[in-house]
Amino acid sequence: MSKFRKAATGMTLAEHLAEARHRFMLSALAVIVFATIAFLFYPEILKVLQQPYCRATPKHCTFLVTNPLDGLTLRIKIGFFGGFLLASPILFWHAWRFVTPGLKAKERRYALPFVGSSILFFCGGVAVAYFIFGRAIKFLEAIGGHSLITDYNPNQYLGLFVLMMFIFGVTFEFPVVLVALELAGIVTPRQLLRTWRYALIAITVVSAVITPSSDPFSMLALAIPLTVFYFLAIGIGKLLKK
Repeated sequence: MSKFRKAATGMTLAEHLAEARHRFMLSALAVIVFATIAFLFYPEILKVLQQPYCRATPKHCTFLVTNPLDGLTLRIKIGFFGGFLLASPILFWHAWRFVTPGLKAKERRYALPFVGSSILFFCGGVAVAYFIFGRAIKFLEAIGGHSLITDYNPNQYLGLFVLMMFIFGVTFEFPVVLVALELAGIVTPRQLLRTWRYALIAITVVSAVITPSSDPFSMLALAIPLTVFYFLAIGIGKLLKK
């Protein structure tokens, strides 16, 4: 195993594990540093996260805290999630740098574009979730009826909001994964184009199932970009195969 690993990457298994530990420690340190910054700037970040709620109900968008520990819990959560989000470019970079030694020279040249596009699409998904979340809240409040008074618990609100941003961010990596599969020869642009009808059905069903807020606006905001990304990945795959 060790000889094979060294032949493939120029590194022994022990060296590879040491590199994995080194990159994990650097990634964890980055999350801790950015989490500390997010913890310190908690009031400003909370206002930003509260904006979709205020857009949905401009006259009444306060949070209701019923537990003395809710404020501390909320600040810790915002610190952790903020640290993870701000450190995501560093996490993507170390993940790709860890994989790069095992790639061939031809494949290695795609590492930097893949890191950049992964970060770009992830941030794009987070941004779409942020701007659509207000419509989701408005829809859910309308479904509940006007007799309900909306005083959300900030921890439950944040949990749903962060989950939605995370799911959108991850699913927006769809074109990056498709292009990687095309370059690896697992699928071809011709195969993807031939099965586009089934792909659209799958995208629609998956978008409906994984959308945390279960509202039609969020589902469409996820399904439409993924459909565009599907055909975009086919076009990029054709260009790279030339």
